[in-house]
Amino acid sequence: LGIVLQDTHLFTNTVMENIRYGRLDATDEEVIAAAKLANADSFIRRLPKGYQTVITGDGASLSQGQRQLLSIARAAVADPPVLILDEATSALDSISESVIQDAIDPLLKGRTSLVIAHRLSTIMAADEILVVDQGQIVQRGTHQELVEENGVYRELYETQFRRALEDHKNRK
Repeated sequence: LGIVLQDTHLFTNTVMENIRYGRLDATDEEVIAAAKLANADSFIRRLPKGYQTVITGDGASLSQGQRQLLSIARAAVADPPVLILDEATSALDSISESVIQDAIDPLLKGRTSLVIAHRLSTIMAADEILVVDQGQIVQRGTHQELVEENGVYRELYETQFRRALEDHKNRK
């Protein structure tokens, strides 16, 4: 079982070892392959000592997006049959979210995945979406099916879409 949480926890150790915590017997090559899959390799190589850079303070010197990429790499090296993503992009800005989403997409392929998210962009490509409202499943379907229904999902979609348009207008 692999888990990527909203709050990423890193250990005082090298980047290599932080990723290897996903599978302690992983080789250096497997760790690097997982980092590449997670779109983390390029930023890691720019660190002062690359994969041998020591992380301290739960990764305080890294951005939230970089910490999240390391967490995704940790899950990737574990190569679990089941993956849980719990609000993995909720603390990120839109640009960082896009990078993380690009890292998550290949990780989801070929495995059972449970993705918990309020940001619909995170779940739009899911085979099936369950909409939970006040602890009850109130809708079930694909993104397109749920947008076409007049329900909670459509309301969330319209709210997030409207907010994105307003943000775009305000930047001009």
